[in-house]
Amino acid sequence: MQAKGESAPSSLLSTILKHDLPASFVVFLVAVPLSLGIALASNAPIMAGIISAAIGGIVVGMLAGAPLQVSGPAAGLIVMVFDLVEKLGGDWRMVCAITALAGVTQLVFAVFGVARTALAISPAVVHGMLAGIGILIVLGQVHVVLGGSPGASAFVNIRDLPAQLGNLHVMAAVLGLLTIAILVLWPYIPVIRLRRVPAPLVAVTVATVASLGVTGPLERINLRADDHAHPIVEGHVAIEDPAAVATAVGDQGSILAAVQLPTWPDLPAGVLAAAVLALALVASVESLLCAVATDKLHTGPRANLDRELLAQGAGNTLSGLLGGLPITGVIVRSSANITAGGRTRASGILHGVWVLVFVLALPFVIESIPKSVLAGLLVVVGVKLVNLNHARQLRHHNELSIYLITIGGIVAIDLLSGVAIGFGVAVLRLIWRLARVQVEVEQGDELWKVHVRGALTFLGVPRVVEALAKIPPGVNVDLDLAVSNLDHAGWEAIEGWKEGHERTGAVVHVERVEDMWETGSRRLRQQKEAVAKEPAEVAQRA
Repeated sequence: MQAKGESAPSSLLSTILKHDLPASFVVFLVAVPLSLGIALASNAPIMAGIISAAIGGIVVGMLAGAPLQVSGPAAGLIVMVFDLVEKLGGDWRMVCAITALAGVTQLVFAVFGVARTALAISPAVVHGMLAGIGILIVLGQVHVVLGGSPGASAFVNIRDLPAQLGNLHVMAAVLGLLTIAILVLWPYIPVIRLRRVPAPLVAVTVATVASLGVTGPLERINLRADDHAHPIVEGHVAIEDPAAVATAVGDQGSILAAVQLPTWPDLPAGVLAAAVLALALVASVESLLCAVATDKLHTGPRANLDRELLAQGAGNTLSGLLGGLPITGVIVRSSANITAGGRTRASGILHGVWVLVFVLALPFVIESIPKSVLAGLLVVVGVKLVNLNHARQLRHHNELSIYLITIGGIVAIDLLSGVAIGFGVAVLRLIWRLARVQVEVEQGDELWKVHVRGALTFLGVPRVVEALAKIPPGVNVDLDLAVSNLDHAGWEAIEGWKEGHERTGAVVHVERVEDMWETGSRRLRQQKEAVAKEPAEVAQRA
């Protein structure tokens, strides 16, 4: 027994050193440029992306219910965070408070075991949400690629694009387009060993090295100042004094100095609650869907979704308290982890450690990256969120309209409105399908045939009963129930008509669902017998 107990830690250590350690480096190389780009696109401090990447790797990795899933800042939350920054006047500390409260909400979700419920949302709405977010990311980051700044809405970005092209920053555009070209072409290079190197790392490295020879003005990442567009505010008054700004923001070149404790958001209670709940729901759904997708990529232990939601809640609470971005499970990092050979949760945890080591030891490397390079990376990420394979599958299942309506709502209005509209359309479509029943009655000399197709639920019962009531008494009936759904109301209506019609001397034969029919009838008889016996049993016990 002792030898067996001693061999397990040794085997685990061997697995970590042989598989998880190399995989953690690969994930780290993918995570750093993505985290920086997501922070930039979210209008957040650049170091917020690093803080959340470290917490997503270390904290969420230690608690995760999906051991091979890697968490961190995600492109799917860019639009929500950007809107919150705009709504709160650029005060990042207030956004952090909302992130922390969303994390606490996720912890409550996990305690009540609602993780599986989140997966009940229509896939058409989820894929439409991701596609809409992808379109918004592309429309905004194209301006950064061209050397400008993104607008506050899709309409503004589309409207201002011609002017941005006329005011083109040539070197920024060249570097951004070079990044996009490398990301698109890298999977097709003939050397297989080179293809194993993460494309984001190659694209950002090549473009950044090329930018070092640029002598003119070129906007790069700045870790030593609040890098998002808006000034820090005290109440409603912007701090104009540079010294005060430096005090309020901290020296962003140090990850410790970049930590910003949250302050209570200056929002009405209802608006605040809606923002917290929305962020918690979107982050939870994205993480749980990622966990399910990650399970399909490996043969190891299956994900414990409630525990994963607990880990995500703990990660977002801590990230919000320390000044980081919201965290979710990220399929890009998770698939990179599994492809690189990750076997245990150690690979995700170690990747978070390498993020911290990198930013502490080599901050000047980050500050050499041009903004247009990270924007080019995000343009490709945004395009990939618009998954045409999902659209084809939804079209096959006649749900493409929900997908397109969700996208349209997100792009034309905002994220929450688009998701709400898409969800509402999905519910209405479900009600329509449940109410859609077709009844055909074929009159014969000695036998009438009745075909019922569609969904026989309480919504369709009146139509079926109306058709059956026209059959004359004593006529034999062959009832074909080729239905996709049959609820208790539908079953009870047919059973009641069948018993009544047979009392007229007719024979009723029900096709397709005889087994289910017999089972339901048997169960109903047993219930009636139990009810009949209950008074006697009560009297006997008394």
